[in-house]
Amino acid sequence: MSRGKGGRERGAPGGVAGADRSGDSYLPGHGNGGYRVTHYDLELTCRPSTGRVSGRARISAVAEPGAAGEPLSGFSLDLGAFRVDGVLVDGVRAARYTHRADKLRVRPARPLPAGAPFTVEVRYVGVPRPVKTRHWGDLGWEQLEDGALVAGQPIGAPSWFPCDDHPADKASYRIAVTAPSPYTVVAAGTLESRTSGGSTTTWVYEHPAPMSTYLATVQIGLYDRVELTDAAVSAVPQRAAVPPRLRDRFDHDFARQPRMMAAFEDLFGPYPFDEYAVVVTDDELEVPVEAQTLSVFGANHVDGQRGCERLVAHELAHQWFGNSLSVADWRHIWLNEGFAKYAEWLWSEVSGGAPAAVHATRAHAAMAEQPQDLLVADPGMPRMFDDRVYQRGALTLHALRTALGDDAFFAVLREWTAAHRHATVTTEEFTALAGRHAARPLDELFTAWLYTPRLPELPLSR
Repeated sequence: MSRGKGGRERGAPGGVAGADRSGDSYLPGHGNGGYRVTHYDLELTCRPSTGRVSGRARISAVAEPGAAGEPLSGFSLDLGAFRVDGVLVDGVRAARYTHRADKLRVRPARPLPAGAPFTVEVRYVGVPRPVKTRHWGDLGWEQLEDGALVAGQPIGAPSWFPCDDHPADKASYRIAVTAPSPYTVVAAGTLESRTSGGSTTTWVYEHPAPMSTYLATVQIGLYDRVELTDAAVSAVPQRAAVPPRLRDRFDHDFARQPRMMAAFEDLFGPYPFDEYAVVVTDDELEVPVEAQTLSVFGANHVDGQRGCERLVAHELAHQWFGNSLSVADWRHIWLNEGFAKYAEWLWSEVSGGAPAAVHATRAHAAMAEQPQDLLVADPGMPRMFDDRVYQRGALTLHALRTALGDDAFFAVLREWTAAHRHATVTTEEFTALAGRHAARPLDELFTAWLYTPRLPELPLSR
């Protein structure tokens, strides 16, 4: 297969008109061929009382050549059930567009030359509807009791903006949200301005680092804004948005996050973004939500006893594994979830809890009782988020740590995050890197842990 930006595997040549499949091995219908996005400029006006959103998306992209170098005569974007009020290409009204089955197909007035930059502007309005899935429930924009959140992984981004919805097409973002003034708006990136006028406030966030569409997010609620930065521990700015009623419990439960940030920087390498934020919703959530530069927790994850601190570690670790380093194809999902799960065990180890080896022993015993029918490196689309991907992925890393020793193992992690910072990654790239740090071949280890259904024996820690 040819490779697009950041190692993305594409199934259709760039110049094919209306190439509306990404070539992803699991989710080919999400994402599109024929171009790569460089920047999203999103402007949303939100009415929490009704859920109605008016949007303008200006997308900067570059046309990719077809197999014979032909120009791009048409392209598509992923977009949910909104009313589209207009589409412009390079500032000129498109000759034709259609919007059905969550695909916005656009035919410019003139074909776009291969390699040429272009812009597409889409104006749309409606009440965002989550993307309904068979295996993972509703994804994307979700109306809360009093506000909204976005939980995009893996295919929820089209629920709120038009996009090329594939993790390997990473772009920079500007997100401007206008909402009633009592509400706090938090989005991926750094808050650049907040301007009030009349009864509304416009919040503008800039995020220059490349970001996958599913990691873009907007959070709206009646929150207190909390400063978590502890410069004596970590220089990374850390902030939070928390319901007033949960403030005391939050202050206790997240008090060690600056120390956690410092520990992960030591283990994984420098934090890859400008800042980190946490949002706690006033609603309960089944699981925390992963986004870029921020994580979202439900009220049920804040108990005043640090009962969910392992989840705080898990979501923070995703800033390195999943966000800065994004999968080139969804079959590599263990590179996100196995690494974040192992980070839970590492935080326990460095913060005075049980060592990672103890967690590994417990996880191995639990996995031994589960069906032995999953390949960690290729679990299949329905089981992308199976708990065994998380647990066996973490066990794979512990087996590798045991084989390499701590010095070489953590050198691998730091080189991994540095070499692929803000890019995309594959399992094969990781195993090759680990092999270069090993005194003896690692083929048998990775074959047993990643490509064999039967659970291997857990090696004895050194």
